[in-house]
Amino acid sequence: MRKYLESDLRKIRQIRCFLLDMDGTVFLGNHLLPGAVEFIEYLENGGIPFYFLTNNSSRSKRDYVDKLNRMGLCITQERVFSSGEATALYLKKTMPSARLFIVGTDSLIEEFRQYGFEIDENQPEAVVLGFDTTLTYSKLWKLCNYVRLGLPYIATHPDINCPTENGSMPDIGAMIAFVQASTTRLPDVIIGKPNPPIVEIVSEKSGLPLENTAMIGDRLYTDIALGRAGITTILVLTGETKLEDVEGSPYKPDVIVESLLDLYNFFVQNNGEKNGLNHHHD
Repeated sequence: MRKYLESDLRKIRQIRCFLLDMDGTVFLGNHLLPGAVEFIEYLENGGIPFYFLTNNSSRSKRDYVDKLNRMGLCITQERVFSSGEATALYLKKTMPSARLFIVGTDSLIEEFRQYGFEIDENQPEAVVLGFDTTLTYSKLWKLCNYVRLGLPYIATHPDINCPTENGSMPDIGAMIAFVQASTTRLPDVIIGKPNPPIVEIVSEKSGLPLENTAMIGDRLYTDIALGRAGITTILVLTGETKLEDVEGSPYKPDVIVESLLDLYNFFVQNNGEKNGLNHHHD
């Protein structure tokens, strides 16, 4: 376990709400990572608010809840926020009646339909690029045509790769680069981590200020970059980022741990209280 610095302790003591990345933090593939069960149970038993916050827009909230339940975590839908849902909420505020062309999985498209959007591949008024594991050349071609025409272009998140049990798979950031190479355009808006909209939604839900909120994740440029929004960041080394990556990164975590098990052990050893993570010393 990493030795905590005193500054780390001060940071952790003030946290009242935890945001957890999923892929590479809570699980890889279909396997929970060390400490996931213990840490979540600790938060549940202590009445400490927490939310799963994922940039992966290839699955709906229901998909994630089903997956977490199958792996042994008893989680309800209100605990899950994805960049896909955050994008739907953003467009509901800014373009509520827009017809959309969505490059995404059936789960993502269904999530937008649930928010009342009409999906129109032939005459859209805006395009949404999600993490599409059903991607075809035809979809990319159509997307590039609409982007080149100047339609509003929204991406759900910026992740370049998605960690899996067998290495990384190309994520939406790679598709953004493809579209830019063809059209010279980048998305007008990117919703997911490390951008503010997804955090603002969670802050409204928890009712807690950002300075009392911590993001736990495995990626420097999304999870840890959220520190710029004023929240504490905790890096786990169970996913994409290795310890040697931190030194050269512009995004520095407040705390580094091997896994969620380290955090659980830390809180148990420091006697976290139900009304927060205050620590008593003998």
